[in-house]
Amino acid sequence: MEHFALSQKYISGLFEMLSLIDRDPEKYGPFIKGHTVGPVTFAAAIRDKQGRTLFSYPDLSEAFVKALAIRALWQVRELSKSGKRPILFLDEPYLAGYGSAFTPIQRHEVVALMKEVVDYVRERSEAIVGIHCCGNTDWSMILEAGPDIVSFDAFSYLDYFFLYPGEIQRFIQGGGTIAWGIVPTFGFTGSETVGSLSDHLGKALARLHALGLDPGQVARQSLLTPACGMGTMEPPASERVLSLLRGLSERYNPCL
Repeated sequence: MEHFALSQKYISGLFEMLSLIDRDPEKYGPFIKGHTVGPVTFAAAIRDKQGRTLFSYPDLSEAFVKALAIRALWQVRELSKSGKRPILFLDEPYLAGYGSAFTPIQRHEVVALMKEVVDYVRERSEAIVGIHCCGNTDWSMILEAGPDIVSFDAFSYLDYFFLYPGEIQRFIQGGGTIAWGIVPTFGFTGSETVGSLSDHLGKALARLHALGLDPGQVARQSLLTPACGMGTMEPPASERVLSLLRGLSERYNPCL
């Protein structure tokens, strides 16, 4: 597995996070989160001189997916050194464009690629595995891939997510968790308030209750997060996003 290890030069943030926890482990909660590129997004990003992606080369695609799975497991084992339980997300931004005329892959192939990485990590570790897509997509594919957590931009794409009520209902009833990306990042304006975001989230939770799901179960299987990563945001804006998120968490603490 060490052949697939990443050096500190490329993932300095991971090693810095582990160092912070090692110095004061009681300061942090029981979980530690990492993330890695999802197999579909990775395969779509690698192109030959003619512009063909890895999807055009089934043997290469299969090899790369297995390598990504091993590298994901390596990261999980590094995260486990903190003494916290790892949560690993597969990032799949490419799926936001799935279904266009330029998508060279079938639905069952998308599900199989994601499922292979999810299953590989889950069968070999105690990690919780999630899939994140920051745009609109066919959410039934992600739910079918079998992650423990589905993470999405609930601020911008809530109505699109609920186009799949049956799949969402089965996912939650089967023990799956929804990570509600309720605080905007890409479209952050600074005018957002805890009250307005709480109203938006409340409508989402009400729609799940309307499906017949137990409010207590929904609460136990919900996470509140920023809509996406904050790497492109200025520090003051990032701090404001986290402040809003904390305010929401405190408001919903009795039920989430």
